[in-house]
Amino acid sequence: MEMNAALIKKYFPEITEKQEAQFDMLLPLYKEWNEKINVVSRKDIENLLLHHVLHSLAIAKFLPFRPGTEILDVGTGGGFPGIPLAILYPETHFLLVDSIGKKIKVVEGVAEALELSNVEAKHMRAEDVDQDFEFIISRAVTRLTPFYYWVKNKISPNHFHTQRNGLLLLKGGELTEEIAELGKKVKVTALTSYFKEEFFETKKLVYVPM
Repeated sequence: MEMNAALIKKYFPEITEKQEAQFDMLLPLYKEWNEKINVVSRKDIENLLLHHVLHSLAIAKFLPFRPGTEILDVGTGGGFPGIPLAILYPETHFLLVDSIGKKIKVVEGVAEALELSNVEAKHMRAEDVDQDFEFIISRAVTRLTPFYYWVKNKISPNHFHTQRNGLLLLKGGELTEEIAELGKKVKVTALTSYFKEEFFETKKLVYVPM
C-alpha cells in the first residue's frame, strides 16, 4: 500500500509536481503536529494518506470545484476534508472552522507549511459564520438534521457548478434513518465507486442540494 503521494496520483493522475510534493509533506507534518496536539488517532497516523487524505478527496470525485468557489469546512478537526481539497483546488477559497481552538492551530500550521494561500482557519462554531458559500463540506461531524439547520442559511444562491450548491458530507455506516429524519432530497454515493481499497467499503458521500 502506497503511503505517499503515489496513492493520490493513482486516483488523480492530473496533479502537478507541486501538488504531489504538498501531498507528500502531509504525513511528516501531521506526525510532527500530532506529537503536540492529538488530531489524528495515534494508531491511525501511518494511514493518514488513505484514511484521511484520500477519503477527503472523494468530494472531488463527486464534484470538481471551479475557480472562485467559496467552501466552508465545518468541524474540520485537523483540516479534513478542507486541507487535501485546498491542495487539489488552489483557485478555490476554503474557510475551515472548528469549535476547538488547538485543532485550528494545527490547521494554520499545516496550511502555512504547505503555503496554501487559499485556506483560512477560524476557531468558531458554524452557526456564527456570517458569509455565503457555494458548498459546505464536513466529515462525520453530527447527524444530518442538526447539521442542516446550523448551515442552511449560509448557501449562496449563485449556482455555477454542474450540481446545485449545497452540502457535501462524508459519512459512514447506515444512513437510512438519518436521511428519513431530514426529510429533504438527498443523493448518497458509495465511495467504492471511486476507490478500490477495503477501507472505503462502508464509506459514503451524502449530497444535499439547497
